[in-house]
Amino acid sequence: MAETAILGGGCFWCLEAAYDELRGVSRVRSGYAGGDLPNPTYKQVCTGETGHAEVVEVIFDPAVISYPDLLKVFFTIHDPTQLNRQGADVGTQYRSAIFYNSPAQKVAAEAAIADFTPVWGKIVTQVAPLETFYPAEKEHEDYFARNPWSGYCQAVIAPKIAKLRNMFRDRLKSQD
Repeated sequence: MAETAILGGGCFWCLEAAYDELRGVSRVRSGYAGGDLPNPTYKQVCTGETGHAEVVEVIFDPAVISYPDLLKVFFTIHDPTQLNRQGADVGTQYRSAIFYNSPAQKVAAEAAIADFTPVWGKIVTQVAPLETFYPAEKEHEDYFARNPWSGYCQAVIAPKIAKLRNMFRDRLKSQD
């Protein structure tokens, strides 16, 4: 039975591109979570005033890839020590966040933070219950796949994908 993870690690284009490559992941959607405004738009979220974070919804088969393994990828491909930013992307919408949808996911998130604290130092990742996931507009779906040569994709996303491919080679769909 498929499960869902909701993760925010800066720009959702980066996370979507990474999780899309993992064996056991059947779907990744960019979206928004953690805010107060119902059905927010990208333009509204970008103001930083809605309280939402850019996130991805990862649908996965826990028999193939576990939630803790998804969190290992999460803490490897983004910097969880930067409060409300990832690199040049600044604002609460770019915060590091894990929105759990079960007590087991909360426990796993807290354990992953404990495991990665010796690696990163002080981790500022928010761990909060998921209230609602709002899918992003269609133009944000598969952004990296559709725009691999854009400046942002080359400068920001491509290095994260290279790191993923190097460190999680045995978890990639291309290994099937």
